[in-house]
Amino acid sequence: MLAPVASASFENDIEHIEILAATPVTNSALLARNLQFIYERASKARFADYDVVGIARAAPQLMYRLFDLRVGLREHLAHYEMLGLMTPEVTQGFRDVFRVLRYVSDMLGEVTTGHPRTNEGGYLLRGFTGTDNNTLVNYAFYRSGAAQHFRSGDVVLVRGTAHNSAAIARIGDVDSQFSHIGIVYIDPAGDHWMVESLIEDGASINPLAKALDHNIVRAVLYRHRDPDLAARAAKSIFDYVAASRAKGGKRILYDFSMRTDDTRNLFCSKLVRLAYEQGSFGMFVLPTYPTRIVRKNKDFLDRVGVATELTFAPADIDMESGFDLVAEWQDYRDTAGIRLQDFTMDKLFEWMDKYDYRFEETTAIWLVSRLGRFSAHLSDSAKEVLSSVFPRVPINMPRKTVAVVAMLHKTAEPIYRELMKLNQESVAETGIPLHGLDVMAALERIREREGDRIGYLVRQRR
Repeated sequence: MLAPVASASFENDIEHIEILAATPVTNSALLARNLQFIYERASKARFADYDVVGIARAAPQLMYRLFDLRVGLREHLAHYEMLGLMTPEVTQGFRDVFRVLRYVSDMLGEVTTGHPRTNEGGYLLRGFTGTDNNTLVNYAFYRSGAAQHFRSGDVVLVRGTAHNSAAIARIGDVDSQFSHIGIVYIDPAGDHWMVESLIEDGASINPLAKALDHNIVRAVLYRHRDPDLAARAAKSIFDYVAASRAKGGKRILYDFSMRTDDTRNLFCSKLVRLAYEQGSFGMFVLPTYPTRIVRKNKDFLDRVGVATELTFAPADIDMESGFDLVAEWQDYRDTAGIRLQDFTMDKLFEWMDKYDYRFEETTAIWLVSRLGRFSAHLSDSAKEVLSSVFPRVPINMPRKTVAVVAMLHKTAEPIYRELMKLNQESVAETGIPLHGLDVMAALERIREREGDRIGYLVRQRR
């Protein structure tokens, strides 16, 4: 644990981490150790141990230092790959560091903006807009003091506000902060499009502005270093999806299996994978470091429809050395919310594995999931259960998947509300949000209080 120190100490700690990140290494064990030290130092740091007023004043500069630190670490990936240092331990170390430094930067943004919140049902900012240092830009991509515009083939990684977004982000062996990914295409007329696969619509083409307005809190812009390859990838997938949606075309539905070896249906990451595979004539296949989906309690995965143990998760693009991190954006009014969702989902999955909790349907859930495609005929209460989870139930979503995602949402929501109340109390009393360790402790208290039934999760007795 970091000891309480003077106002300059937070900057000193960042400097210590920066030095570690820039230290040359010759073996994977040393690299893994350095990454673990960075992670521990960042994850255990509590703003209460510092001068909060001083931190708020210096926050914009500190946020950019943390961002530049991550950019610098990513730029070393290709070198470490060439040296053969990217062991599973090192790969996990990079992912952990990227995640925790994002959280620290979010909290700095919340502190310096005074912890504003979007009103219930209020609108989030459009991605890559805002005046509170919402968008952090890699200096290499600045031109005349402004960030470069989008290019065809750019990949946009995002995080939505729903609990099922948190579940997608945490479903594998990597705790990520992202739930969706798409690829940008710019047509000859200069119009910008997002080619993506959405749960409710399958493979789709939407105006880029609309996609960036789609209730997101976090977005990262990645750019492949070969602009010709990127342009071919964007054009090929745009044409492929456009043909599927044209008259006489066969719609490409969302793929709940998470398998990457069958392209009849596409989930979001598989669409990006297919784009770059087509654009490279099969020579460039994503991801380099796939996500493993291995859990002791497979009940949830079976209900969702996952049929693989190895997949391309959206956040795997974070580890692709062939892509540059161009810019990163977040709406600080809701970053605390998705952070609490992340921790909630961590614990729900942990409880499923460790204590054998499983989702148990009620008659109402069975009815809602059974009649989900005919929701116009349901009661108001049934509609509320369904609409809070899905804008529209896709035609190929199995009944059991509708049911388990609805139960996940209805289980996580009251926990999230309780955590949000605790976070707001911490902000009111101390000026800083709850530390992650405090959130995890609160979640364990909730489990102990609720006992064998937590929402729709019921502990199995043998």
